[in-house]
Amino acid sequence: MEIISVIIPCRNEEKYIADCLDSVVKTDYPKDCMEVFVIDGQSSDTTRKIVESYTKKFNFIHLMLNKNLTVPYAMNMGIKESRGNYIIRLDAHGVFPNNYFSELVNSSKKLDADNIGATWITDVKNKNPKTNAIKTVLSSKFGVGDSIFRIGGIEQAMEVDTVPFGCYKKDVFNKIGFYDYRLTRNQDIELNKRLKRNGGRIYLLPDLFSIYYARETFWSIANNNFATGLWNILTVYITRRVTSLSLRHFIPLLFLLSLILSLISMIWIPSLGYIALSSFALYALTLLIVSLKVTKKGTSIYYTAWAFLVLHFSYGFGSLLGIFRIDLLFKRR
Repeated sequence: MEIISVIIPCRNEEKYIADCLDSVVKTDYPKDCMEVFVIDGQSSDTTRKIVESYTKKFNFIHLMLNKNLTVPYAMNMGIKESRGNYIIRLDAHGVFPNNYFSELVNSSKKLDADNIGATWITDVKNKNPKTNAIKTVLSSKFGVGDSIFRIGGIEQAMEVDTVPFGCYKKDVFNKIGFYDYRLTRNQDIELNKRLKRNGGRIYLLPDLFSIYYARETFWSIANNNFATGLWNILTVYITRRVTSLSLRHFIPLLFLLSLILSLISMIWIPSLGYIALSSFALYALTLLIVSLKVTKKGTSIYYTAWAFLVLHFSYGFGSLLGIFRIDLLFKRR
C-alpha cells in the first residue's frame, strides 16, 4: 500500500476535532501506511488537549504547533514533515467515511490524477429551523454558484478546477511549489488553479463524499463570508492574477456594484435609478422563487430567504471593502 500523509490544520476547533479524528481512526486504510499531522494554530480552547489524547492512543497521529496561525503555514509544515507518496488535506469541520483514503488513492492511480477529491455534504451539528436553513442555502446553486463539489449531481469522475480535502501526489509540490503563505484564505483554490495552469489534472469523484459541518448562526455566516469576499480581492492583488479564482467568486461583488453605481449615477441621470430598482427586484423575485423551492421541512421560507441575503450581501460587501484595503497587504509583509 502507498504511504499517505494526512494533514489537518486547526485552530479553536474543540467542537469538531474529535469527530474528525474519530472518522480518521476508523478508516479502512492500513494504519502502518499512514501518518496524521494535526497542526494547531495556537488554539485558546481545549483543541490541543483533545488532540493530545488521540496522540497517546494512536501512534500514527501527531500534534504540531503552528506559530504563524494560518492554514498555508500549517499545510507547508505538514508537507515538509511528511514521508507519504500522497498528501491528503482535511478540515477539522469534516467527517469522512471509512473508505475515504483508500478510494482517493485508488482512484488517483486509475485516473493518473495530480489531485483528486470528493463531493461534500453540508450539515449542521445542532438542527433547528435556522441551522436547517443555513444548511439548505449552503447546498444550493443559488447560494454557492456553480461549485460542483458542493452541489453534486455528477454521474462519473470529471475534471474540475478545484476540490475540497484533496489527495495530492506529493511530487506536485516539487513541481509547482507549496501553499502561498501570504493567503489567509483561498489558499486551496489558488494552489489548484496554479496546478491547472501547469498542466495538472484535478478530478472530482461522484460516489465518494465527506460531511462538512457549517457554521450555525447568521452572524457567523456573515463574518465568514465577509472575510472570504475580502480575501477574494486580496488574493488577486497578491497573486496578480484574476485567474487565481473563478468567476463565481466575484458574482456577489458585481451584483452589489450594479446597485451602488446605479444609485450614485442618479445624481446626474435620475433615470439610472431604474436600473438599480430593476436589478434588485429581479434578485428579490429570484430569491423568493428559489426559497419557496428549496425550503424543506424543519425550517421556514423566512429563514431560508434571510440566509440567502446574509450570504450574498456579506460576501459582496467583503469584496467591496477588499478593493479599498490594499493597505492590508503591506501590513502583512
